Amino acid sequence: MNFRKSPIFTCLLFMLSVAAAAEAEPTHGPLRICRDNPRHFADKDGRALLLVGSHVWYNLVDMGPEDPPVAFDYEAYLKWMKGLGHNFMRMWAWEMVQWDTKANGAHARKDVTQFSVRPHPWLRSGEGKALDDKPKFDLTQFNPRYFDRLRQRVEAARENGIYVSIMLFEGWAMQRIENGWKMHPFHPQNNINGVNGDINGDGMGLEVHELAVPEVTEVQKTYIHKVVDTVNDLDNVLYEISNENHSESTQWQYAMIRYIHECERGKPVQHPVGMTFQFRGGKNQDLFDSPADWISPNPEGGYRDNPPANDGQKVILTDTDHLWGIGGNQSWVWKSFTRGLNPIFMDPYDGVVLGSAFDAKFEPLRRSMGYALEFAGRLDLNNCRPLNDLSTTGHCLANPGRQYLIYQPEGGAKLDVKLKEGKYSVEWFDPNAGKTVSKDQVSAEEQQTTFSNPVKGEAILLICASD
Repeated sequence: MNFRKSPIFTCLLFMLSVAAAAEAEPTHGPLRICRDNPRHFADKDGRALLLVGSHVWYNLVDMGPEDPPVAFDYEAYLKWMKGLGHNFMRMWAWEMVQWDTKANGAHARKDVTQFSVRPHPWLRSGEGKALDDKPKFDLTQFNPRYFDRLRQRVEAARENGIYVSIMLFEGWAMQRIENGWKMHPFHPQNNINGVNGDINGDGMGLEVHELAVPEVTEVQKTYIHKVVDTVNDLDNVLYEISNENHSESTQWQYAMIRYIHECERGKPVQHPVGMTFQFRGGKNQDLFDSPADWISPNPEGGYRDNPPANDGQKVILTDTDHLWGIGGNQSWVWKSFTRGLNPIFMDPYDGVVLGSAFDAKFEPLRRSMGYALEFAGRLDLNNCRPLNDLSTTGHCLANPGRQYLIYQPEGGAKLDVKLKEGKYSVEWFDPNAGKTVSKDQVSAEEQQTTFSNPVKGEAILLICASD
């Protein structure tokens, strides 16, 4: 059964969209690193934002076992995200014309592992057949369908209050997929332009992401310039250089980050550019040392189970993709949020390519990203910092004397909070039930105040000064 067209799927999406708390407002960018709190981006008015959301591999290019693949229902995807209260997606690029998911191990479907991928940025109008028995690419001719779709989908996301990081390249596949290089447009038998990205002849083609082939670099820069020209005026745009490229791509990624900034210099709008975990062998320090405005680290340093507090060096979008592959949980969302991070989820979504359709075990994670965004909207995020020592839970986002957001992992447990003297409103929120379970007023002296968690499971405690 094509789940995307099933009545169950349509009904589920309708219910989620109806359940949305309110109609999303259009985005209010462009985003800039927040001057007051560089752990976050700020909108046009300087107000710090939390970015959260589910992203799926085929939200720009279509993927499927059919050739051509069934068109992705992007409108339904946006309604689903809005129903969950999300405001961010990675918009995926895919360089190869096919994806063999055997390399994805246990997450791969058992019935089919070969998926066709289209459209691509360049026209397949060249004479002769490529290795997939289709026309060769002409790397001097852009595919209007690709760039029209890119523009339309970013605009649609904007109207739904969703910021979009446009991925420009994808580096995981060629490292992991057997004979993946044969499916790449820069393979000499796949284009009419004499471009060959595999100058060492090892059959991998990883040099295309290493500044090793001037002809390749020039094609890439021309493509980047086309993307920038296509979306520069839109206020909800961010960029990501490449998904999980190999560690030797570091200098190439640095160069491409600088090139995007160069392309946008003098244009109406400038947008943040990101660099994400390099697989394999990449180090988080290479991300922090980069000229990127935002980064997504690997598990090194505890980003899975005990995320380090963001010290403000970079805006950090902590992504389950780079921590588990397909994984993560509700606790990780709140730990990340209270440590000054922006949690995002690589979502199996409808299960067409990987994972299970709308896997229920990830529903608490999805919902909690939306809840976290609601709480962020109630906080003065410009002035809230991760101050772990103010709470015995070790998970506290606070503007001391004004606001404290605390994550309590254990139900029924007591916790102490170091409050400044004053009167406060107290609210306990149950993320499993999605509701506030109690409200109270307290007077505190300049000392630790003890609170008892009334929720059976993990809980969120919001403490705000009573003016």
